[in-house]
Amino acid sequence: MASDPALFVVSDVHGHYDKLVAALKDAELIDDSGHWSGGNARLWFLGDLFDRGTDGVGIVDLIMRLADEADSDGGLVDCLLGNHEILMLGARKFGDEEFEDDDGNSRNFMMWWHLNGGQDDDVARLNTKQLNWLQNRPVMVYAADHLLVHTDTVEYAAYGRSVAGVNKTIRKILKSNDHEKWWMLFRRLTIRHRFEAVDGAEQAAAMLECFGGSQLVHGHSTIPDRLGLPGDQIVGPRRYCEAMVLCVDGGIYQGGPCLVVELPVDPATLQPDPAAHTPETAETDGLPADEEAVDSETAVENLAEASTEAG
Repeated sequence: MASDPALFVVSDVHGHYDKLVAALKDAELIDDSGHWSGGNARLWFLGDLFDRGTDGVGIVDLIMRLADEADSDGGLVDCLLGNHEILMLGARKFGDEEFEDDDGNSRNFMMWWHLNGGQDDDVARLNTKQLNWLQNRPVMVYAADHLLVHTDTVEYAAYGRSVAGVNKTIRKILKSNDHEKWWMLFRRLTIRHRFEAVDGAEQAAAMLECFGGSQLVHGHSTIPDRLGLPGDQIVGPRRYCEAMVLCVDGGIYQGGPCLVVELPVDPATLQPDPAAHTPETAETDGLPADEEAVDSETAVENLAEASTEAG
């Protein structure tokens, strides 16, 4: 019997076009001319294509082209939405329009885009075809017994109790003009480190039981940050949380590598994991300290109910 197609993931390229192209060449997924050479392999980008680097739009264009080329060869190239895509799409849709969030705070997507390293050029250059493509990307996918997401959070469960249900709900939000729902989606997808909290293993297991998979794979939380290492000391993905969770964000904007990781991961390629700080609570990115708390009861309750029903 023929073996299953190879599965690769890459995350958080943050506008670093040249580093991405070099990493894809090293993985033999593209040739020297930048065209797909991976045959029937599958390649998933796990979000955060934009900001901090200078060519997020170029990366979108590359992924869309590779998706067409891979499809012709029986392969697949696709992308999940990360929190920075949500923020960028909000900046493009709402500009610097002021609105109030659910807590009555004044918000402005464009201001937050800039605060998070967003490039004006990226927002301006995106054409209608690219915008439509981005708005129709999923936020999570089940592939080869792996649950692929952008961020290390349980907040996906606030939007449904199946992969298809979550993607459908979030796609509906992104086609709406509801500022508050857009903003809450951005806030929820900034939460990080959920699987390193004191109940992290329990929550990771609940996510996998609810949405499927034997391992959850994410980006968003850079390996240099989590291990307290400079970027140039990162050599591979980080496996943690009783091996249920794999982080593939090498910290490209911190001088780390662009990790193109084949799944299931070869243990010999893993990042050595020194004693890392274990937070007791989840954290968020891109929000002031006094706004980090997001009511996660819906997400946790959905996971608990799904686990009970499955049992």
